[in-house]
Amino acid sequence: MKVFITGASSGIGAALARHYAAQGAQLGLTGRHSERLQAVVSSLSCDCTAYVLDVRDAAALHQAAQDFMQKYGPPDIVIANAGVSSGTLTEHEEDLPAIRAIFDTNVLGLVYTFQPFLAAMHKQGGGSLAGIASVAGLRGLPGAGAYSASKAAAIAYLESLRVELAGSGIAVTTICPGYIRTPMTDVNTYPMPFLMDADIAAAKIAHLIEKKRRYAIMPWQMGLIGRLMKLIPAPVWDWAMKNAPHKPRLQ
Repeated sequence: MKVFITGASSGIGAALARHYAAQGAQLGLTGRHSERLQAVVSSLSCDCTAYVLDVRDAAALHQAAQDFMQKYGPPDIVIANAGVSSGTLTEHEEDLPAIRAIFDTNVLGLVYTFQPFLAAMHKQGGGSLAGIASVAGLRGLPGAGAYSASKAAAIAYLESLRVELAGSGIAVTTICPGYIRTPMTDVNTYPMPFLMDADIAAAKIAHLIEKKRRYAIMPWQMGLIGRLMKLIPAPVWDWAMKNAPHKPRLQ
């Protein structure tokens, strides 16, 4: 099995790397932080190549994809996991760079991750693409306009890609996690219901990809909440969310 994973230097990405390494997969792992990424690679007992890059850099991802395929051949699974989050408020001009970084990473990062592999996956007649979105993409959350919007865009993009690739043998899976114990959630100062460890989340994600699920919210309890969130009328949602806790802004 050949698997390419972005955002593998920590959190869900690192947990996915551990999961697939235990399956004996050949791995391509990307991350922005060289030391953290190398630490993950050093902990794995499998054939693995690290690529230090930012998923906002299309050229770097293209080069990494070409190198990966030269070494291992077309991937069986590509997981666009890299993502960023921070509290943002539109009224603050100083938040604009953070807002752009969130959109570029969480949306364009998906496109830049998948695009270099598609021709080779078409040629081999199949494979799986998986994108990590979020429950936060189901409704707009206060103080997280950029994050919620980026994940909503990711969900729509992945659905479009799935339809585009229908009949090609290439499956597209959209994963919408709730709260997963990662560095991204460690900064949250508010309750996080159904918080799940990253290794458990990775095993569930791998199972969903193997089953070629089109769309899934996890854990199942958050799936029930997600369905309820979609049904709540806008006036009720506005009232319920007006005093909701905000993710801390980067200062």
